[in-house]
Amino acid sequence: MAPRRWPLPRDVARISLAWAFALAGVVASGNPDAPSRDSLTAGDLTTPESGPAALSVPVAMLDGRQLKAFADGKAKFHEAWVVAPQPDGVWGLGPTFNEDRCARCHVDNGRARAPAEGETAGNGYLVRLSIPGQGPHGAPLPHPAYGDQLQNHGTDTRVPAEGQVVVHYAEHVVSLPDGEHVSLRRPSISFVDLRFGPIGPDTQVSPRIAPAMIGMGLLEAVPEEEILEIAKSQTVRGVSGRPNRVWDFETETVVLGRFGWKASQPNVRQQTATAFLGDIGATTFMFPEENCPAVQSACLDLPSSSKCSGQGGCTGNTYRPEVLPSRLNNITFYLHALAVPARRHADDPAVAHGAGLFAAAGCDACHVPTLTTGKDAAFRALRNVAFHPYTDLLLHDMGDGLADGRPDFEADGREWRTAPLWGIGLQRTVSGHTDLLHDGRARNVTEAILWHDGEARRARDAFAAMTKSDRDALVRFVESL
Repeated sequence: MAPRRWPLPRDVARISLAWAFALAGVVASGNPDAPSRDSLTAGDLTTPESGPAALSVPVAMLDGRQLKAFADGKAKFHEAWVVAPQPDGVWGLGPTFNEDRCARCHVDNGRARAPAEGETAGNGYLVRLSIPGQGPHGAPLPHPAYGDQLQNHGTDTRVPAEGQVVVHYAEHVVSLPDGEHVSLRRPSISFVDLRFGPIGPDTQVSPRIAPAMIGMGLLEAVPEEEILEIAKSQTVRGVSGRPNRVWDFETETVVLGRFGWKASQPNVRQQTATAFLGDIGATTFMFPEENCPAVQSACLDLPSSSKCSGQGGCTGNTYRPEVLPSRLNNITFYLHALAVPARRHADDPAVAHGAGLFAAAGCDACHVPTLTTGKDAAFRALRNVAFHPYTDLLLHDMGDGLADGRPDFEADGREWRTAPLWGIGLQRTVSGHTDLLHDGRARNVTEAILWHDGEARRARDAFAAMTKSDRDALVRFVESL
């Protein structure tokens, strides 16, 4: 098979301009079947693409320099990492890791799927680990033998993988008031082939799937004051969202968290650097130490490519991060500049009916339809944009059923950040599945809603009490986003 060719800057420019003209055309045309302005999820930052590439299109107003950064970032997002001094990739993989490139977890920038019953986890399904207590700045305290994330790959024959995870499910049936029965599955984790002893009964274990990557530049640019005002206003609706407060490694201050399933990362750049270390095993200027717990002697003894002086071997003694700042910058820009797909079927009466039911049930108290960016954004096109992600970026108590028992900075073991809903209806097209929630246990939107509890119980019960046709309309609305 010939290697896939990623767009050069001029190719990206043509793509970007094509989507700009296409979007303007479908909105401005007199065709009654053309999408309305209600379809524009993020104004001019919306793409009309609804096929497998729907989450991979650049926003339409990038200049030449930005187009080059986007193309470079996209290429680096898909580039393989290898162990130095292998010549066929980027030096710095491992010593232990989960995947060898960003795109293994985020295929086509989409959401990873959950393993099937009895399947060994991989490809964007990972397991966080910690022990009771707090690490520096309030972060979870890593497991002494396995760190904060189980690594299922090692380096050739020199450094072993830490272990593997096998996922099983227990099914239970929920009966709705109108007689419909819905089967929900609860995952359980089995650790096998552990190389450094048992995980231990007190270990806090949290499986996660890799989320979709769209709209991150917009979410990063929402002013903190707007998010805090949303939290303040929610109390009258019976919910109590609150921000996570996390450590910013660049500014060395405690700031509002926005990204990750528990809002544990402050911005796209740090989220990317964290993923490089945790998923690929590559160091950055933010995280300069290899991910090697003290008991893993082979991991500690393997020479780091951050000290490699050339293709001849790792004999240099001058530190440089394995992820060079230019690579981190370009991937960060690529993620900032991904367009958001337009809504589908926004003018369908059933979808409009579902939107009213969504609001009447109180779903929009946490899945806030509209946020607005401020003047501080990664680039000009992201400033002062009203957009529709259906999130508040706040933590909410989701009840015992979804609890992982693993605190993360100020988030407790029952709290999760409200996940954005945009793009959910394209998940099957882009990623080939419809798995939802932090660990992929929900196999569709209905199951995801029925797992809601805690602060979301009232909205869940309102959904359950609807007629079948109304539940279908609400789901159709969510899948239009």
